[in-house]
Amino acid sequence: MSELSPSARRVQEALDQLGLVLQVVELPGSTRTAVDAAQAIGCTVAQIAKSLIFRAKETNRPVLVIASGVNRVNEKTIASLLGEKIGKADADFVRRRTGFVIGGVPPVGHIERVETFIDEDLMGYEGIWAAAGTPHAVFRLTPDDLVKATGGMVVSIH
Repeated sequence: MSELSPSARRVQEALDQLGLVLQVVELPGSTRTAVDAAQAIGCTVAQIAKSLIFRAKETNRPVLVIASGVNRVNEKTIASLLGEKIGKADADFVRRRTGFVIGGVPPVGHIERVETFIDEDLMGYEGIWAAAGTPHAVFRLTPDDLVKATGGMVVSIH
């Protein structure tokens, strides 16, 4: 097995520390978007668990929404659950607060605690795929693994 890049290795170590027997793989093709990832992996776009970072407008904290690759996040729904408005996070905010670049943000291994919401639509799949620290790295997991790993709240993101 080839050596993982530093960011992908950090995700693998986070999974290992959580006691999850999951394997990060780096692919030759980009997995930056849900469509790219589905094509590279050979699964449906809906099985891609895309990690989207938002910025809470009052507290400036990062908020992670893990959405099915086919779904858009309704920011008002998440704001209602969070108790404050959210907005898009720019690339600098995402990197500074999670330690990862947009297009490679994983559900675990962030440099600070991130409040997490999980799209309930992901719960209907036997297997899903998430980014693993780079736009080329992914790992397969179950919806239950995702909840266990993140401590996230399963919600409707619509």
